[in-house]
Amino acid sequence: MVVTATTSDSNQNFLSPFASRYVRSSLPRFKIPEGSMPKEAAYQIVNDELMLDGNPRLNLASFVTTWMESECDKLIMDSINKNYVDMDEYPVTTELQNRCVNMISHLFNAPVGDGEAAIGVGTVGSSEAIMLAGLAFKRKWQAKRKAEGKPFDKPNIVTGANVQVCWEKFARYFEVELKEVKLREGYYVMDPVKAVELVDENTICVAAILGSTLTGEFEDVKLLNELLTEKNKKTGWDTPIHVDAASGGFIAPFLYPELEWDFRLPLVKSINVSGHKYGLVYAGIGWVIWRSKEDLPEELIFHINYLGSDQPTFTLNFSKGSYQIIAQYYQFIRLGFEGYKNIMENCSENTKVLKEGIARTGWFNILSKDIGVPLVAFSLKNTSHFTVFQISESLRRFGWIVPAYTMPADADHIAVLRVVIREDFSHGLAERLLSDIEKVVNELLRLPPRETVKTLHVAVEDGDEAVGELTKKKNVSQIQRDICSYWRKISDKKSSGIC
Repeated sequence: MVVTATTSDSNQNFLSPFASRYVRSSLPRFKIPEGSMPKEAAYQIVNDELMLDGNPRLNLASFVTTWMESECDKLIMDSINKNYVDMDEYPVTTELQNRCVNMISHLFNAPVGDGEAAIGVGTVGSSEAIMLAGLAFKRKWQAKRKAEGKPFDKPNIVTGANVQVCWEKFARYFEVELKEVKLREGYYVMDPVKAVELVDENTICVAAILGSTLTGEFEDVKLLNELLTEKNKKTGWDTPIHVDAASGGFIAPFLYPELEWDFRLPLVKSINVSGHKYGLVYAGIGWVIWRSKEDLPEELIFHINYLGSDQPTFTLNFSKGSYQIIAQYYQFIRLGFEGYKNIMENCSENTKVLKEGIARTGWFNILSKDIGVPLVAFSLKNTSHFTVFQISESLRRFGWIVPAYTMPADADHIAVLRVVIREDFSHGLAERLLSDIEKVVNELLRLPPRETVKTLHVAVEDGDEAVGELTKKKNVSQIQRDICSYWRKISDKKSSGIC
């Protein structure tokens, strides 16, 4: 198709981006270009660079939603130019946020009566939600300490070492000591007993994780509530609990309704959840819900009137998009409880398929639990031949993005792979991933074991005569060349079959 747009510096018609001068020269990377270019050329250049990104649907590292229905996509595009903070100009959008807050509050069993408004706010993700909840705990603790005439300059928060980095950010940014319960091999979540032991009069709250980023496991919030209640009675403190339900908050109510982790437990004062994870909305939406109005200090709420009317606001940022809130409301009314339950059950079933397939290979230990976020975390039984990091790197040849990482202290000698099962990960994709994992492992098994290469390297340098004929026939350089040659063969063979 011929495009008849005209460039700003030429009288010639702009025929095609690839027939223009814009593909013959490098673009500035650190300064804005001096001149303009046709919109077609700008689009093509940016689009071509973005082709080098990974495929979001095959990004199994992320919990974040990568697919929504076309009707919701249209709603998003129709509202992409709305600034949520202009509540007076967009009152319906504000109403939709309030509806979402109330729906989530009831889902989490908040003690909200009929006709009562729930206490909560939409955020740009769980990181902001956690910052807001943490600030509320800090201010309430400080106010109480001031009233009692006690020091209020050394607040701390108790968490497990498995918490997401946003908790470390909160502690550093807002000057709160982070007291971490260390992990141990075979137990990769916070131990409630050890957590309560760390609580002192300066603890503003204990943070429990409903869905660990590392293994997907739910921490035992009910046991934590029981133990902390006992300690509060003995000491006279009133240390509360916050539940970080970023990943598990939209899973537990649908798959494990009898599990007590939410506002049914008296010490749980606030909960955050990511709408852009299993709330099934694109990236950029989180929620924080408080048990009651008394748990959110009024001094943290700002009131502004320069946008047309009095507007209360409690966020770390100001301007933000409206479309994520609109998309969240769409999902709530579109799916309902039944729809969310069906999707979470599908995720759980596909997790089971993948987990059983990985276990059948005989090469891996499964670290994730049956109850938790739908993911599979697994480690190698034998690391003498290759590592999980090599598996992760090799899987990228097939398009899969599967993260490999080490556990936090004191289990940092354990390295794992993790596959997150989202709504758009089907049974067929699970079978394909299993097939590709088997291919990668079989290729890696044909390489010399890592210990053998190391032994040969030392033997040749030391002149050891007891290492056998292989050492005498090949030196280290030859062995390395053989290995490199083999990898090139694998790469050449596989790359031709990848689209």
